[in-house]
Amino acid sequence: MSKALPKRSEDYSLWYNELVKKADLAENSAVRGCMVIKPYGYSIWEKMQAQLDKMFKDTGHTNAYFPLFIPKSYLSKEASHVEGFAKECAVVTHYRLKNAEDGSGIVVDPDAKLEEELIVRPTSETVIWSTYKNWVQSYRDLPLLINQWANVVRWEMRTRLFLRTAEFLWQEGHTAHATRQEAMEETEQMLGVYARFAEEFMAMPVIKGVKTANERFAGADETYCIEALMQDGKALQAGTSHFLGQNFAKAFEVKFANKEGKLDYVWGTSWGVSTRLMGALIMAHSDDDGLVLPPKLAPIQVVIVPIFKSEEELEQITAEVKKIKDKLLPAGISVKFDNRDTHKPGWKFAEYELKGVPVRIAIGPKDLENGTVELARRDTKTKEVFDLKNGDILEKISTLLDDIQANIYQKAFDYRAAHITEVNSYEEFKEVLEGKGGFISAHWDGTSETETRIKEETKATIRCIPLDQKQEDGSCILTGKPSKGRVIFAKAY
Repeated sequence: MSKALPKRSEDYSLWYNELVKKADLAENSAVRGCMVIKPYGYSIWEKMQAQLDKMFKDTGHTNAYFPLFIPKSYLSKEASHVEGFAKECAVVTHYRLKNAEDGSGIVVDPDAKLEEELIVRPTSETVIWSTYKNWVQSYRDLPLLINQWANVVRWEMRTRLFLRTAEFLWQEGHTAHATRQEAMEETEQMLGVYARFAEEFMAMPVIKGVKTANERFAGADETYCIEALMQDGKALQAGTSHFLGQNFAKAFEVKFANKEGKLDYVWGTSWGVSTRLMGALIMAHSDDDGLVLPPKLAPIQVVIVPIFKSEEELEQITAEVKKIKDKLLPAGISVKFDNRDTHKPGWKFAEYELKGVPVRIAIGPKDLENGTVELARRDTKTKEVFDLKNGDILEKISTLLDDIQANIYQKAFDYRAAHITEVNSYEEFKEVLEGKGGFISAHWDGTSETETRIKEETKATIRCIPLDQKQEDGSCILTGKPSKGRVIFAKAY
């Protein structure tokens, strides 16, 4: 194995970057700001994708695909939307290259200029709502419950693998409804789907809330979000669900005849999560020895490492391993038998620890004699000897995987609980922010000016107004003006 990872306590950012690379999750590409997601990293994303896709379909959504390119004129139809994305847009102006006349290489053909420039999608509201205009005539055509899995481009200057790249993968849901209430119910339902996925599958506790006007999605009336806390005390927005009102319907003339026969604009939502969830998964659970993956999202849940000196020993171990696999695989447990003779068992142990495989089984000649195997769990690094003759290996592994999933969640929950701090003054706010960090629960006067000033002075933002916010009279930490409830501040990715 290559040299050890940096310690989180010494350089969290370097630890993260090195872990992403050493665990074979992703690497920087030849295109500045873009990444190559490597097979092991992509297999984790596929597990996320498969589970989310099932949850979307269980709530009545179907998948479609819309163009990568958006006519420039579409983006300008919704004023706040174009303002929100203009600085991040990549623009296609020409459609052909040619050899330079001086022989210096290939240049853009000036005669091949597009009549209308195209935007490489930063998000798809505009191109989708222009399509919905053709799909909706009557209330019978509603609701439209569409999702797409796609890539998007937002031209970031400062990038980090998974967390912020110029191109990333995501899903984006876009729905149209006959009433405001239906659209609001959809917005809240999808926020609930994201929160359940984060907690039940990623083992990552989240706070559900609504964004302030300053932090709202460009073109939305309301933005709901789930906020997670990473091990360095910074927040990470893990998913958003937007109530679009009738903004895009009006911009693209998406009208329908209601039950009374009157024309009205439809009500819209959009919601999405991205490969940024990979960054969240890494930072929420992993340690100084590598990844710690929740079993529900681990590509390999169990790895079996044989300890042998001869071909004969390997054959005997392989026969025993087959019996174990024959019990685990039909139960949906993913198993890898690493019988390579090019690496020693100790090297393999370190590799699978780095890659976050939840359970490791080691089996050697003595284990064959005794009818036992050694079980090691990644989250606690504890080991035990399991008696194959007197115990059910399937029951044991199933229970172990459930225990690991629950333990990883509990550890993250306890960390978050210890890093939510109530403060009542600006001095206390700054002291906690620069000290232990985490989520800070504080009163705010509700104005954009105060929010902006706090951000400029401390780099902390209001992550959300919690949906379960307790109503209480208080005073804004900065201005002293009245406040009816606390909001959540943090420094964030």
